[in-house]
Amino acid sequence: MNKKLVSALFLCAGAMIFSQTDAQARPHKKRHYATHHVSKAYGHHVRRAAKKHRFGRRGRVAAAAMSGGRPSRWCGWWLGNHLGQPDRKLWLARNWASVGSNAGGPGIGVVVVWRSHVGIITGRAGSQWIVKSGNDGRAVRERPRNISNAIAFRHVGGGAS
Repeated sequence: MNKKLVSALFLCAGAMIFSQTDAQARPHKKRHYATHHVSKAYGHHVRRAAKKHRFGRRGRVAAAAMSGGRPSRWCGWWLGNHLGQPDRKLWLARNWASVGSNAGGPGIGVVVVWRSHVGIITGRAGSQWIVKSGNDGRAVRERPRNISNAIAFRHVGGGAS
């Protein structure tokens, strides 16, 4: 009976040793966070915070994933600076749909809001509206844009051009 017990213990110990080695031998999958562009000046605190506050599919802005004081999805941030609206809630493009008053439709000087982008209408080219916005191809651009999917048109205070 003692031999059976000892044999069973050795089998269990061997199974535990080999299973731990097997689990340690496999590389762990690491999630990709938006920290590859974070400057070294921010240090590990920003990278650690970025892991907690990832970007979702709908453009949630995490201040920890900033590069040079600007979030990685920065159209709302740019428009806030452009119009003198420093509220951090406006870094999320969709939040512009509740700022100012309803414009009722497109027009020059009107803020146009899409689900994940925001800009200001600066002119008209034929049947299209010219929109100036930040983070349009990773730059501030002014170009004709399709506004058919816009969720809001807002009159917003501030007079920057």
